[in-house]
Amino acid sequence: MDADGAPTLVVEGLCKTFGDLQAVRDVSFTIAPGETFGLLGPNGAGKTTAISMICGLLDPDAGSVTVCDTPIRIGSTKGRRHIGYVPQELAIYPDMSGRDNLRFFARLYGIRGAAAKTRIDAVLDVVGLADRADDVAKEYSGGMQRRLNIAAGMLHQPSLLILDEPTVGIDPQSRNAILQAVANLGDEGMSVLYTTHYMEEAERLCRRVSIMDHGVILATGTRRELIATVGEHDTVGITIVGDPAAAATAAASAPGVTEASHAADNRIDVVVDAASARLPDLLQRIAATGVTIQEVEVREPSLDTVFLHVTGTALRD
Repeated sequence: MDADGAPTLVVEGLCKTFGDLQAVRDVSFTIAPGETFGLLGPNGAGKTTAISMICGLLDPDAGSVTVCDTPIRIGSTKGRRHIGYVPQELAIYPDMSGRDNLRFFARLYGIRGAAAKTRIDAVLDVVGLADRADDVAKEYSGGMQRRLNIAAGMLHQPSLLILDEPTVGIDPQSRNAILQAVANLGDEGMSVLYTTHYMEEAERLCRRVSIMDHGVILATGTRRELIATVGEHDTVGITIVGDPAAAATAAASAPGVTEASHAADNRIDVVVDAASARLPDLLQRIAATGVTIQEVEVREPSLDTVFLHVTGTALRD
């Protein structure tokens, strides 16, 4: 992590063409120290091609990548030592234990002796495999093998850890374990570039997200910033005992409310900007009409809405 707060990763104007296919076109974004950043898009969006250029595995036609102020170039390891890369495909040895796999990769990184043992124990804790470390990797579930893959990528304490679709093709329980392991990476203090085509993963893990489709970055920002670009607001559903018309009228007078309506089932729906901040005042105004509030449900717009807005289509597999 840079002491001066400079970006860990700077991507500027990346382009890559294969024949007639422009796989990546003018892709730019930055990742701050300690930030988990999402690259969200469907299969074929260009995410893996972009990552390959960021890792120095593929030469861009145009543009540049710097990690910790060091340019990333084909054939040079100077910048790549700051990167941990976890590909979609498993890169572990199934006939070795989890611990022995990590010992092997530690030696590749030049980590040996007591330092290797300490680091291996630490990453096993982060990915939740400490209790299965001495079992043979082929006896692991698919999700456990992917977590071991993540552990191998972070052994050398990289400034930037790149995770390329780490939950593809696994069961929900294993997927949740992987997401928790990724969330734990914040304790390691490293920046994370997380690619996915699962909307809920980006919302759960990432402080900021770039939406990518057909090789182009279409929008970048925090969840709230992206939602603000499409003018969406929160909806608060309130179930009451009393006069719903009076409650709706009172709700409509609250700051930030753009619409308040009521139904026959003693429920009112209120469309409001930044509901979490405005909810106390809104409920106080409603209660002042003499109704009893029984239930409150806040529904926030999701990244699905943003993706549909910027691409014109729903997120596809």
